[in-house]
Amino acid sequence: MKNQSQVQELIKTLKHDLPTLFQQDISYDIYSPDIYFRDPVNKFKGKFNYRIIFWTLRFHAKLFFTQIYFDLHQVSQTADVDTILAYWTVRGVLRVPWKASIFFNGYSTYKLNPDNLIYEHIDTWDRKPSEILRQFFKKGGDNKPEIFN
Repeated sequence: MKNQSQVQELIKTLKHDLPTLFQQDISYDIYSPDIYFRDPVNKFKGKFNYRIIFWTLRFHAKLFFTQIYFDLHQVSQTADVDTILAYWTVRGVLRVPWKASIFFNGYSTYKLNPDNLIYEHIDTWDRKPSEILRQFFKKGGDNKPEIFN
C-alpha cells in the first residue's frame, strides 16, 4: 500500500517544480537512479541523462525564446495508486524577427516504485513534433489559439 503522505509530497514537489522548469532546475530527489524517460523525440534511462534533458530545456529556452511558459493545469494521483498524471501546456515566442509562437498541450505520466520514487516519466503531446516545428516558421499570431492571447 502506498504511503499517501509521501505521494502527496511528490505531487506537491511536481506542482512546485514544473511551472518553472524553463527558468530553474527541478528537484531530483523524487526520482529513482534508473529513471526511464520518453517523449516523442527522446528516450533514455538514468538520472544523469534526466538531469541533462532539463538542463537542455533551460538552455534552449533562453537561447531560442523571448518568452516561454510551462502552464501546469493539474497534477493528481490516478486510480492506479502507482501513477501520477500532470496535464500541461507549453507556450512561447521565438527569438526571430517574425516573433513566431509555439503552443502545444500534453501530459506526463509518472510511475512510482515501492519506495515512492518516480521510476518512469512518459510525456504525451497533443501533436506530432513536426507540427510543433512548423509553428517556428509562421508569423506570430498566425497560429496562436485563443488561450495564448
